[in-house]
Amino acid sequence: MNRAEKVLKLLDKNNIDAIYLTKESNVNYISGFTDEAANVIICKSGNFIITDGRFTELAENVCKGFEVVNWHLFDRNITKAIQSICLNNGIKKLGFEKSNLMFDKYQTLNELLGEDDITLVPTEDIIETLRYVKDEIEIENSKKACAIADKALELLLPDIKAGVSERELCAKLEYYMKINGAQAIGFETILISGTKTSLPHGKPDDKIIEKGDFVTIDFGAMYNGYISDMTRTFVIGQPSEKQLEVYNLVKEAQLVGLENMKAGAHATAPDIEIRKIIKKYEEFYYPGIGHGVGRDLHEQPFLGNYGTKTMEAGCVITMEPGIYIPGWGGVRIEDTVLIKEDGIEILTNFPKDLIIIEG
Repeated sequence: MNRAEKVLKLLDKNNIDAIYLTKESNVNYISGFTDEAANVIICKSGNFIITDGRFTELAENVCKGFEVVNWHLFDRNITKAIQSICLNNGIKKLGFEKSNLMFDKYQTLNELLGEDDITLVPTEDIIETLRYVKDEIEIENSKKACAIADKALELLLPDIKAGVSERELCAKLEYYMKINGAQAIGFETILISGTKTSLPHGKPDDKIIEKGDFVTIDFGAMYNGYISDMTRTFVIGQPSEKQLEVYNLVKEAQLVGLENMKAGAHATAPDIEIRKIIKKYEEFYYPGIGHGVGRDLHEQPFLGNYGTKTMEAGCVITMEPGIYIPGWGGVRIEDTVLIKEDGIEILTNFPKDLIIIEG
């Protein structure tokens, strides 16, 4: 059963004739499209990818089993293209992704389809349900993205030193990813130093790295649409006792988190055990300790005290506990992890022992 057929089964359960997809990662997952600016409609009588003249040739080449619809041929009005597909295929109840369709687009589409007694039905997580567990091809793409990231950080290591700026190092890291096969960077690179490392999502700037600084690097590569996610923290010059203490606590916490990732485990399970390790610094602990990663950087399941899902074999999830002390700095260690029937496979393999870089 292909992906579109699996969608049809879910539509039957929801009593919907068809679904209109607008989220780029979902469109690409279902259709095989490899670029932007495309939508999809799945229904019993056919599958349609809606794009414009810039991408029709690409869609015809890569979207097997999909009819390509150039919406520019409908008075450059995508809602008219959708209306035509609905009328030609007997669609009376059209599902849409309620968390992704902009309200103004919804209003325009609802008004036009309403003229033909076609009802828009909000849906949630129809495609995400299928994406939760990765297939073998997806897992291989994730592994390749992780291998590219490992290699890039290995190449960057000699460049990390006192006297260079965060922005310069960031540019080099992204260059190393691309020359080693990355389709793109997976997300905006976090490369920060000194007291800025207390910011879980701090941004690199012209700050010069100095002796005594922690350097935190959170980054990923994209390969065939799939993203890796890894964080490592280094220290410039000999670390202080507190730096060693915090680093070693986070490393222990991350290992404990990994030990509590397994098929059948609830998303809250790792957090419970990690809190026992970092108790002394719990006020500086951020409970978002992991998330699914694939075509999107952040997917279900989300690990932490607010988690609602159960980990399953085939899920690809990060484990990334951290301690963040305002005005002092912070440490995060993160891996991308594959959940297997008999345990886990850590896909990011750069060393996690504290690397001390002589200033």
